[in-house]
Amino acid sequence: MSTGHAEAVPDVLGALAAARVVPVLTLDDPAHAGPVASALKAGGLPVVEVTLRTPGALAALTALAGDPALLAGAGTVVSPDQVDAAAAAGARFIVSPGTDPAILARCRGLGIPVVPGVATASDIMRATVAGISVVKLFPAELLGGLRMLSALAAPFPGLRFIPTGGIDAGLLPGYLAHRAVLAVGGSWMVAPDLIRDGQWDEIRRRTADAVTAARRAGRVANPGI
Repeated sequence: MSTGHAEAVPDVLGALAAARVVPVLTLDDPAHAGPVASALKAGGLPVVEVTLRTPGALAALTALAGDPALLAGAGTVVSPDQVDAAAAAGARFIVSPGTDPAILARCRGLGIPVVPGVATASDIMRATVAGISVVKLFPAELLGGLRMLSALAAPFPGLRFIPTGGIDAGLLPGYLAHRAVLAVGGSWMVAPDLIRDGQWDEIRRRTADAVTAARRAGRVANPGI
């Protein structure tokens, strides 16, 4: 592992642990990147995961990554080529829906932190063998929510999770209260209909509410980073 990667991982994961909530953003129009960034920062959450699901995703990521007050990463990364593209766009971290050794290796080579997705104990074992300390539980609610999280966390006490998938404002406090949760990923504060309709104040409000919930839950215990 390169020195740059060793330094970057705790820096970025520490920032995610401090934020406790990671907005998962899917943008069809890169022109919306600026207003969304402003709303997130105004709500007190200077972090965002841009999913690579749309033709304009890389352009949006480039715009968001250019904001020095925002920690922007790339999500839905499913190939080493996408790792390269995201890194070139300025992504500070990579999130994948699964655990692919080729993606982990490419991220390590580029010195960019990666949070791979897991759904089983075998996924987690592949990740930990590769030196991963934080994983994404996906799709969290469909897998069984907090009960599944507790079951998977038990054999891996040093591991921390970022559950994502089906989580909304109502479920957020329960996840944040779990000792194994580093942060929670969700799209409710940046829902596509809010962006389409230009409801920037509503995005700011939902973001501020999420920040309040995170503050009440406190910092993650023993983040393991």
